[in-house]
Amino acid sequence: MAQCHWAKIEERLYESAVLSSVLGIKNIKAGNTIYMFRFMSTFVFGFVALATCLGTPTALSSDSEIKEMKQESTNINVKKHQNRLTYEKSPYLLQHAHNPVDWYAWGPEAFEKAKRENKPIFLSIGYSTCHWCHVMAHESFEDPEVARLLNEVFVCIKVDREERPDIDNIYMRVCQMMTGSGGWPLTILMTPDKKPFFAGTYIPKEARFGRMGMLELIPHIKEVWQTKHDEILKSADQITAGLNQLSIGSTGTELDESTLRTAYEQLASRFDERYGGFANAPKFPSPQNLLFLLRYWQSTDEEKALRMVEKTLQSMRNGGMYDHIGFGFHRYSTDSRWLVPHFEKMLYDQAMLAIAYVEAYQATGKKEYGDTAKEIFSYVLRDMTDPMGGFYSAEDADSEGEEGKFYVWTEDEVRQVLKGEELDLIISVFNIEKTGNFKEEATARSTGANILHLEKPLTEIAFKMKTSVEDLEMRIETARRKLFTVRSGRIRPHRDDKVLTDWNGLMIAALAKGARVC
Repeated sequence: MAQCHWAKIEERLYESAVLSSVLGIKNIKAGNTIYMFRFMSTFVFGFVALATCLGTPTALSSDSEIKEMKQESTNINVKKHQNRLTYEKSPYLLQHAHNPVDWYAWGPEAFEKAKRENKPIFLSIGYSTCHWCHVMAHESFEDPEVARLLNEVFVCIKVDREERPDIDNIYMRVCQMMTGSGGWPLTILMTPDKKPFFAGTYIPKEARFGRMGMLELIPHIKEVWQTKHDEILKSADQITAGLNQLSIGSTGTELDESTLRTAYEQLASRFDERYGGFANAPKFPSPQNLLFLLRYWQSTDEEKALRMVEKTLQSMRNGGMYDHIGFGFHRYSTDSRWLVPHFEKMLYDQAMLAIAYVEAYQATGKKEYGDTAKEIFSYVLRDMTDPMGGFYSAEDADSEGEEGKFYVWTEDEVRQVLKGEELDLIISVFNIEKTGNFKEEATARSTGANILHLEKPLTEIAFKMKTSVEDLEMRIETARRKLFTVRSGRIRPHRDDKVLTDWNGLMIAALAKGARVC
């Protein structure tokens, strides 16, 4: 349950490390992270324990508390403050331009100030559509008391991970090594020469459930920076040296059948036979895994590889991970059955998943995969396309201070739109309940709202209803359009309108592949 609260970055373990001069580190290998601990002194282990404690989001507020807290922050004129981020272009940095925190963007000015005043650096990395980034911002960065402490003790730096993926990549690996997990918002404390000595993710304003909050952490860091300064510097040096040592290793070998078989067996061992996907909640789409398995099946005729792909694609498409009204996939599932998503939508997920569904359609000829790819394209071209060309980066999970509010439905809301047999059909097909099926993530309390999802494939539903799949799809589509029209009148989540070259490249490739196949 605890790990459902932030974007666990499983997919990064499959990426090659970004070459970066941020810490003077080259070619960090994710597979070697377990050996990091040999380089940590006893003092660092104290900070590791603290970071682990702070990074555990069972300390989060309930969704209702978060909504109330956001409303309170809205009622306060936070724009009376203005900091250096006012002059930035990043949507994420601009979201923090009126915090009372004296934020700096990443650059020489911040580090020179830290050296001149002998202050540690508070580095906060996130992105504009990140739900828990918003929560920490409302709780802490808009709070005058927390801001006063941050400004007194630290030089504070804000980084948009989508604007500076090189910086994010380095410090996310630090967080993974020191705490065993990672996510956003990413919180790093480091020396003026960029060497980290503390890593965490979301940190609440106040201590909860025995876990330290910002109001306790900051005075503690102030004390140890003054009283154990040399030990902190030594530990930071050891961490950086350890990262450098991890970069020294094999330059790699050519892929052979043995390596590919090992990769396949590792995925097979983690596969969820019941719901599809890999490992436990939170579950990410991990399209790179699915594309690998498709190619492995094509080259080896290993039927289980194709079965894992199909089970995962079908389960994701039927579950709440998929937006059945407006199309497109949400970021990840907070549970193992793909029902309750983290509601933000990312361009790169749409691109990679579209490719996966297109290739599954190529491999099997099953219409449902081609249709899903077309629906993803429909969503992107409708909602994520800049009139001047290019594709936007993401859509937020939140609207009106609530995660998922734009996407979920109460039974009464559905009844106001649909009538008669059409109403009965949609309630049955999409499992809409009077009491709702969407529960608060932090408290498991029912919200009374529903996440539309299919418990069974349409083929099974059509068979049970003694009708054709084509007829059922037509009836659902008629009702969907009515619900979509009404939903379009709601307040939309924030859209991050950055046009990123790499993500646009993925989307262009997906559209090109789809145009040839679907």
